[in-house]
Amino acid sequence: MASLPPPPSAPDTATRPVPADAFRSLMGAFPTGVAVITTYGTDDRPRGLTCSSLASVTTAPPTLSVWLTTRGETLQALRAYGAFAVNLLHERGQRAAEVFAHPVADRFAQVGWRRAPDAGLPWLADDALAVAECRVTQLVEVSDHTLVLGSVTGVTQEAGTPLLYGARRFASWPGGGVPAPPLALDTPLTSC
Repeated sequence: MASLPPPPSAPDTATRPVPADAFRSLMGAFPTGVAVITTYGTDDRPRGLTCSSLASVTTAPPTLSVWLTTRGETLQALRAYGAFAVNLLHERGQRAAEVFAHPVADRFAQVGWRRAPDAGLPWLADDALAVAECRVTQLVEVSDHTLVLGSVTGVTQEAGTPLLYGARRFASWPGGGVPAPPLALDTPLTSC
């Protein structure tokens, strides 16, 4: 039996960094779901931005993570308010994704929204198949972005087909719609 060659040594940390454009191209090749993160500012006006850097962290307790631009208005509002909502967009939510991805004076004037049932956070009910309301539990700054961890305090979900983004374009989930979850008596879940 032939033996395998030894693994290469760890790369030299003094090597030049990967160019930002090459890194963006790499991540653009990885399609993700599309979410809009929302919260309130100190003036009680809603704030939000489009985000594709979303992940579940743990189910006990239910925790989500999002990455936001450190100097951005939404992160500053979220930091002060202490809570945020994750609006998971459905296939008809592309316009909302585009509105919240660009600098627009009043993004919320261009989309339908209302207060979510648990903590009253901004919910893009016309464009999202689900919203998770979260309480901020930790912030970790890494270069020009901040990792935000949030304990999920409430979930509202309806059936729908998720919106995806990758290779600089939007698409619908090819597997079709996601059914609404069954109601369970011991969970803080509401259904639309």
